[in-house]
Amino acid sequence: MEKTLPPIPAKRYFTIGEVGELCGVKPHVLRYWEQEFTQLRPMKRRGNRRYYQHHEVLMIRRIRELLYDQGFTISGARNKLQEIAQAEREHRRQGEDEAIDVVELDSVIHDDELDDEVVTAPVVSAPAGVWTDVRRELLEIRELLRITP
Repeated sequence: MEKTLPPIPAKRYFTIGEVGELCGVKPHVLRYWEQEFTQLRPMKRRGNRRYYQHHEVLMIRRIRELLYDQGFTISGARNKLQEIAQAEREHRRQGEDEAIDVVELDSVIHDDELDDEVVTAPVVSAPAGVWTDVRRELLEIRELLRITP
């Protein structure tokens, strides 16, 4: 018997009571799951009050589904979450490999008018074509800045 869970409101932090209602789980169960699942680390403020973020609410819903709907044990759910996290990391890594690396923007911007101030940017990956457009726009801006007194 699957109970439909309410939508998660667009808030930054949720109290343990709110999370309990959003996930269909009592607060004492949430406190227990914090001990069993290292991924659950709500922020704690005055008087040890817990404040959960959106991603933690999603994690709790996933844990609830594994335990209550799919019949996993705590240990099995913990292992399944680790497998899911590993698969997501590999998926992201593959996406990065397929994207074209930036002609490292740490190939520094140098301009005499800036008193030889060196500006660097972190290395970022993006789909093909994006960096060509960005480079063209930056060159246009650079030319506009040279013309302006």
